[in-house]
Amino acid sequence: MGPIPPNLEGIVRLAYARNYSDVHAGVGEAPRYRSRGDMLRTGWPVTDQATFTAWLREMLTPAEIDRFLQDKEYDASHTFPFARVRINLMDSMRGPAMVLRLIPKTIASLDDLEMPRVLRDLCARPKGLILVTGPTGCGKSTTLAAMVDWINKTMRRHILTIEDPVEFVHESDQSLIRQREVGHHTKLFHNALRASLREDPDVILIGEIRDRETLATAIEASQTGHLVLGTLHTNSAIKSVERVLGMYPPNEQDQIRRALSESLLGVIAQGLIKTTDGERTAYQDILINTDACRDYIQRAELDEIEEIMRRSRFDGMVTTNQSLQDLVEAGRVSAEDAISHSLKPNELAQALRGRT
Repeated sequence: MGPIPPNLEGIVRLAYARNYSDVHAGVGEAPRYRSRGDMLRTGWPVTDQATFTAWLREMLTPAEIDRFLQDKEYDASHTFPFARVRINLMDSMRGPAMVLRLIPKTIASLDDLEMPRVLRDLCARPKGLILVTGPTGCGKSTTLAAMVDWINKTMRRHILTIEDPVEFVHESDQSLIRQREVGHHTKLFHNALRASLREDPDVILIGEIRDRETLATAIEASQTGHLVLGTLHTNSAIKSVERVLGMYPPNEQDQIRRALSESLLGVIAQGLIKTTDGERTAYQDILINTDACRDYIQRAELDEIEEIMRRSRFDGMVTTNQSLQDLVEAGRVSAEDAISHSLKPNELAQALRGRT
């Protein structure tokens, strides 16, 4: 890895030059990088408190550092001359630590990401709710940025984003884009979301739907003429619907099932898997809310929806196993890796038997 750079900017510059996705650093431990899903050791000296504090001062104001010391965690973003980073600070047994996620300045297009055509169809809809879901680090932000970029370049819309923090920075093109960061441009996430309904947007991007209050406002916005894009931390399309319904108590289930069935356009659950050439690619679990799916959501018969997904590729739907099977049969990923990423590995193994 060579000698340690003299400052945090140099550490991040090395990550940028080598296309690493994250920088991990903390008091009492040597810095590490994440590359294509793997953690890499640097062999550098263990970081002491004075060095870590100096690194914080490269990115944050004294008030922001004080807020971290008081709250024991902190989310922010920072722009170096060559790259933008999303910052997460935490306290731990060894001492304070940070994770810096590098955010490309150039936004990848839906074509660059080889995303299915149905994502463009969803983005072209005038109103409704689109959920992009998956575990941390699965590329949700990259996919959302590509969807917003497609709208920006092809449609004349007012796009409003509410993020904590802002990750990808967009420039207005055919559309007008305004981006708001919690803590800098608004004090409270929910206040910004409620206010957005009075700010004449066509498209609202919600960084993350974290609670019932946010979800209720997102559904309300999607029912009153807005296209709403949001994220959840769930690993399948059906689990995403279950998570949304699970935010409400039993006595409100009928009402939320009806509201969700009417407002939901689709769910794109995705993950990342290593390819045979050492890179990574996305696989999807896509639910498009057709009339049949809408009826099953209203009746809370969600298991039936997965059967519809499996046989409705002409509507743009695909299951995780179908997506993984496509990658294996194209020679892009190994059968072993695909099965290890599957939510139903036995089913995928059966489908692949004799075909690879």
